[in-house]
Amino acid sequence: MTSSSATLVIGATGTTGSRVTARLTAHGHPVRAASRRAAPVGGAGAVRFDWYDPATHEAALRGVDRVYLVPPLTAADPAAVMLPFLERARAAGVRRAVLLSSSAIPAGGPAVGQVHQALPGLFDEWAVLRPSWFMQNFTGDHTHAHDIREHGTVRTATGEGRVAFVDADDIAAVAVHALTADRAPGTDLVVTGPRALSYDEVAAVLTEVTGRDVTHQRLTYEQLRDHLARSMPREFAAVLAGLDRAIAEGAEDRVTDTVQRLTGRPPLDFRTHVERALARGGGDDRHARPL
Repeated sequence: MTSSSATLVIGATGTTGSRVTARLTAHGHPVRAASRRAAPVGGAGAVRFDWYDPATHEAALRGVDRVYLVPPLTAADPAAVMLPFLERARAAGVRRAVLLSSSAIPAGGPAVGQVHQALPGLFDEWAVLRPSWFMQNFTGDHTHAHDIREHGTVRTATGEGRVAFVDADDIAAVAVHALTADRAPGTDLVVTGPRALSYDEVAAVLTEVTGRDVTHQRLTYEQLRDHLARSMPREFAAVLAGLDRAIAEGAEDRVTDTVQRLTGRPPLDFRTHVERALARGGGDDRHARPL
């Protein structure tokens, strides 16, 4: 990176965006912290950005040559709003883009998978992060964390399926490498923690570390879909329940060396993550409440 270039971090107040912003600024890289309210994040310059308001895009891209992309969270078709912005970003001088996707979504898959597929045709320098499920889901502001605090349960349709949960700090470390390395990865990066755990094992760790009973309540796909549909559109509930079913079938039972290979240190294990969250009096993001 040149001293005059800046990185636009979209979603700079979110779980990964805030961490990416903090790491970049700590290493002296200029950052434009983009969010809908232009909230300040550390020492980064704040800028208003809304995926659905193109009037905010030009100012956000000013003086930027790379961008960290967090898709709009509730978009059924994120490509419809992201691709026009990315074309505009390329025209404005952005040459490197790093996209946050998911281990469950390959290139060409649903939702952000369409953006993943298009990215290499838009930028010569690019990477797609495909992290596994976040450890923060159990200690932050996720539905699982709320259920743990309020009911001592984790409800899933994953059965005995296993997931190599990953800490958001490790995702951010990989993102910063992808944004600042002399050569962009030019590929997708599946980012996992060091060990695949079943939700029964997750509940056992939470019980041991916090000293309160936490159980894994096993639901069927239909039961989970109907439970989630009480608080969200039924179609989206079906998608989320389908991800759990895929876990039950072994889709996420894998561990990669991405964090170690790109950052030079091993990824954080789940027990240590929970211990640190408990020591801080709660979770790992700005919405967290005590475990």
